[in-house]
Amino acid sequence: MKILIGTRNPGKIEGVKRAFSKYFTEVEVEGFAVESDVSEQPFDDEVLKGAKNRVKNVKKLAEHKGIKADFYVGIEGGITNSLGTIIELNMAVVEDNNNFQSVGTSPGFSVPERYIEEIKKTDFGKLMDKLFNGKKLSDGKGGISFLTKEQVSRIDMVELATTMALASHINADLWK
Repeated sequence: MKILIGTRNPGKIEGVKRAFSKYFTEVEVEGFAVESDVSEQPFDDEVLKGAKNRVKNVKKLAEHKGIKADFYVGIEGGITNSLGTIIELNMAVVEDNNNFQSVGTSPGFSVPERYIEEIKKTDFGKLMDKLFNGKKLSDGKGGISFLTKEQVSRIDMVELATTMALASHINADLWK
């Protein structure tokens, strides 16, 4: 089974591979750098829009390159205040060859109010780099691994978001 994901981020690729491997055999995930067409630091509706745009853009790229895939995935991390408090989460969009698209989210965590303006000016990743200077944030674990004392990684969050999105596909008779 071939899955294309709209990113080259190794943590996101690994999280998607883990999620699909729960339900399918011989899973191959290939990542491509595509634009999300939203702000560098997505807020509120931009998180879902960015994940959907990544699916759309990786599908276009695949068509242009003549690459066939079974599923297309977009992952976007971002911040939302839609629950009445500021939460950082990951959103996954999974689309199959029949254009059936589903959405899932990861668990989220609160972002201290004192950092919001700085995040808006740069992005959450840059804040994490600053707070955890010298830590290996780019190895796929992300800042969340340091915030949770190595109990949850970015890979875990992407895996869970993708698993939630896959629920619609593995139970297609309920959704279609």
